[in-house]
Amino acid sequence: MQTPEEKLTSLGLTLPAPTVLPPGLRLPFSFINVRGNRLLFSGHPKSAADGSIDGPFGVLGDDVTTDEGYAHARAIGLSVLANIKAEIGELSRITGWMRVFGMVTSAPGYTEQHVVVNGFSDLVIDLFGDEIGRHARSALGVAGLPMGFAMEIEGEVLIDT
Repeated sequence: MQTPEEKLTSLGLTLPAPTVLPPGLRLPFSFINVRGNRLLFSGHPKSAADGSIDGPFGVLGDDVTTDEGYAHARAIGLSVLANIKAEIGELSRITGWMRVFGMVTSAPGYTEQHVVVNGFSDLVIDLFGDEIGRHARSALGVAGLPMGFAMEIEGEVLIDT
C-alpha cells in the first residue's frame, strides 16, 4: 500500500513549503494544534511553493469561477498537508479525517460552494483512500474573509500517537 507521500508523487503533485507568514503579520494561534490523537488545522489559504501565502483572492461567482475555485481548494489541501507534515513528520500518521469546513467568499446568489470545496475533499480521498479519507464536511458562503481570501478551509484529523 502506498503512503500518502508516494501517492502525491504518483499523481505528479508536490507539497509547498510550510506556510510562512508575511512580515508584520502576527497570528495569535497555530495553523496546527495537536492534542493527544487529535490534530486540528486552522483555516488555511493556499501557499506558493516557497510557503508564502498565495490566496486565492476574490469572490466566487464574480471574479473567480467554480472550476478555478475547485482547483484552489485542491491547492489549499496541499498547503494543509505541508503544515501537517511539518508538525507530525509523516502523513501516514493520519489515521482518519474527521471533518472539513470550507468557507467560500461568495457573490450574492452564488450556490456552488459545495462544488468548490469538493476540490479539497477529492484530494483527501485520492491520497488517503475511502476508509481514512472519509470525513464529515460543511461548505458555506460568506461575505468576506481575512486578507480578501476567496476561501479558507479548516478541519480535524486523527493521528497515530
